[in-house]
Amino acid sequence: MKKFDWRNIRLRKVSIEDLNDRLLLINLYATQAITLVIGLIIVYLQKNNDLHLFDLSAGWIIVVWGGLFAGLVLLADVFAGRWVPEEVTDDGGINQMLFENRPLWHIAVISLIVAVCEEILFRGAVQHAIGPYWTSIVFAAVHVRYLKHWIMTGLVFSISYGLGWIYIRTGTLLTPILAHFIIDFVMGSIIRFRRES
Repeated sequence: MKKFDWRNIRLRKVSIEDLNDRLLLINLYATQAITLVIGLIIVYLQKNNDLHLFDLSAGWIIVVWGGLFAGLVLLADVFAGRWVPEEVTDDGGINQMLFENRPLWHIAVISLIVAVCEEILFRGAVQHAIGPYWTSIVFAAVHVRYLKHWIMTGLVFSISYGLGWIYIRTGTLLTPILAHFIIDFVMGSIIRFRRES
């Protein structure tokens, strides 16, 4: 078995033209792993009851609030797609490259991993410390590729604030995780099947 040499790992800034599918997936999964680890460390240091984060006692309320919020976001996206110029919603081609050739099951896996990792960090850890408003500012800033256009930055901020609100409303992290998953999965699927049509 070949031994892995950690010294061969190089960090560098990469443009969209330099990305291939393998490098894109490595970056995606690595950043999500880092996000998850940081989120779990912060939750642990806050002595926040991490089992409470995944409380199922709200029952169907989780599905109702998660589904309703995701539906509103998707409706807003359709609305924005009709009246906002395409260059304003451009993320540099990252989403297109990530989803356009991906099988549906892989879009679901990516959406689930991103939803779980980001919600543990932002709603479970950061929001617990600084509240939904400041968490949403951090969330929008972390999504750097959208910062070029104020409409996309405002949309990302609003989605984050809404995810924080439904987390407070239901008392379980499962609600924003479900909403985040539905939003990413549907948007990824739209990108995937738009290519086929």
